[in-house]
Amino acid sequence: MGETEKRIETHRIRCLSKLKMFLLAITCAYVSKTLSGSYMNSMLTQIERQFNIPTSLVGFINGSFEIGNLLLIIFVSYFGTKLHRPIMIGVGCVVMGLGCFLQSLPHFLMDRYEYESTVSVSGNLSSNSFLCMENGTQSFKPTEDPSECVKEVKSLMWVYVLVGNIIRGIGETPIMPLGISYIEDFAKSENSPLYIGFIETGAIIGPLIGLSLASFCANVYVDTGSVNTDDLTITPTDTRWVGAWWFGFLVCAGVNVLTAIPFFVLPKTLPKEGLEDIAEAVNNDKEEKQSEVRKKSVGITKDFLPFMKSLLCNPVYMLFILISVLQFNAFVNMISFMPKYLEQHYGKSASDAIFLIGIYNLPPICIGYIVGGLIMKKFKITVIQAAHIGCWLSLIEYLLYFLCFLMICDNSSVAGITTSYERVPQDLHVENVILADCNMDCNCPTKIWDPVCGNDGLSYMSACLAGCETSSGTGINMVFQNCSCIQTPGNSSAVLGLCDKGQDCSMMLQYFLILSVVSSFIYSLSAIPGYMVLLRCIKPEEKSLGVGLHAFCTRVLAGIPAPIYFGALVDSTCLHWGTLKCGESGACRIYDSTNFRYIYLGLPAALRGSSYIPAFLILIILRKHRLPEESASSETMLEAKFTGKENEGKETDQNSKVLNDDELKTKL
Repeated sequence: MGETEKRIETHRIRCLSKLKMFLLAITCAYVSKTLSGSYMNSMLTQIERQFNIPTSLVGFINGSFEIGNLLLIIFVSYFGTKLHRPIMIGVGCVVMGLGCFLQSLPHFLMDRYEYESTVSVSGNLSSNSFLCMENGTQSFKPTEDPSECVKEVKSLMWVYVLVGNIIRGIGETPIMPLGISYIEDFAKSENSPLYIGFIETGAIIGPLIGLSLASFCANVYVDTGSVNTDDLTITPTDTRWVGAWWFGFLVCAGVNVLTAIPFFVLPKTLPKEGLEDIAEAVNNDKEEKQSEVRKKSVGITKDFLPFMKSLLCNPVYMLFILISVLQFNAFVNMISFMPKYLEQHYGKSASDAIFLIGIYNLPPICIGYIVGGLIMKKFKITVIQAAHIGCWLSLIEYLLYFLCFLMICDNSSVAGITTSYERVPQDLHVENVILADCNMDCNCPTKIWDPVCGNDGLSYMSACLAGCETSSGTGINMVFQNCSCIQTPGNSSAVLGLCDKGQDCSMMLQYFLILSVVSSFIYSLSAIPGYMVLLRCIKPEEKSLGVGLHAFCTRVLAGIPAPIYFGALVDSTCLHWGTLKCGESGACRIYDSTNFRYIYLGLPAALRGSSYIPAFLILIILRKHRLPEESASSETMLEAKFTGKENEGKETDQNSKVLNDDELKTKL
């Protein structure tokens, strides 16, 4: 008897350690995949400038990750549970590493990055080399040389980033559906929310690391080590600056490959956590279950259509998918373009914007996930209670969100674009008047973006358009004097870069970030209860397919199209496009901040607002199909199953309900 107890105890420890090992491994996988994803999102503006492409195309590149995911999500979700799930997850991590490596390749295949400029990098050559003189603009006019135009075809190197992102999406496919279903299958029902909370916490730690890495890389010049950075005439706050985006992708590739290793030593299945005391009963049924699995494997696809029909006829599940599609459309847009919004609206550098997002948004989300999981575990929240918690907390956060519309900054004052040379605001929807009497005779290029800030507080598109005649200093420390368009007492001068937006704008940014902290925490509290509604409104045998179909729909209807149409809308607010050597338009240099704000904040508000209609319908449906009192724990019910003490009549009656109440009760 003593040996039997010892064997059961050893069995308990071994199973527990394997489940915890899988929990640690899948959490690390979530860290690595979200590290790569957050880094990619943070580098969108750098990729846009590196390849001189519009925001809509950048949105397509970003959405290509979902295309890769889409190719395999249904297949993996259904067939994955019948195969070796840990090994499939490990292979996925390796494929993600390959995709990240491919994304970094263009840097090694392209020439050095050249930004448009009217200023000689050596500086202080002579007063007539790039300033208000007849012969100062010849080398900066668009070239008609065919060889130069052919050379620019190399900008198609962005295709490598596109393909790499698709491959990364393919690799990420098995991690979420197979990892979550593995935990749900072998963890206690009351422990499952806590475990998923830990996994989702890993999904926050990853972006925290990813954003930190992105902030560092965005602050390092793309060709550092190949060029003398002292000669640069741009800073990280300049919209022409490109950071070392390629370096982070190499780091992500290595992390993804290392994360894959533990999954290759984990078992295909584990005993249900908490059933160690009835291990002998499990062993008695082991051969019977194995033969059953063998029979099922012969007709591995026969249940696919019935499962799909069951899911499509589940009203709560279908309404939850509709909610997810609407919410994902909103959040994909907000997350993808938040760095650009902070750059353009509040005048921050890409590095600072990424850093602020990581510091202010991710810690409260991480805490919210953990607290949400603990609440679900401690109070044994039912599906109805979880639905109410998720809905009302989300609604509170949504109402707070409207305060963001009050935290505004004005457009940057740029002569000839947003204001006249006499400081009179211009109509942004008519053709800009770039030239004025003060610079009409300077023969300045009117398309080159090389802004300077005058000592009158007004920005100009270039030193030449400011009417500056002389300069001193080199690199970023260059100062321009005798500027005829700058109306100030005494000597008029200008320095490189746009003028600062001012203290009032900095305060608005602080208010915006503080509100984002509160909103992120409240919304993350609702995430775990909401996800439990998804998992527990479907039958256990349909769970993996249900999670996969949910991911499929959100990717097709949100993840892929959202960045594209949102990017096109952002492009419509552009006030001045960069110019390539052949005269074609490059990346946008300055946006209409007001319209950008309306699009960035208004469109997600409309999408999220419409999602509360199906949310309230779910609450009504769950209220009509109220679950029976949960007087028995999951372990008691499972023991009853082994001893044959379940009431078959009751089970049959409950299974007739639309929401499959008995299955929900068992899971809870």
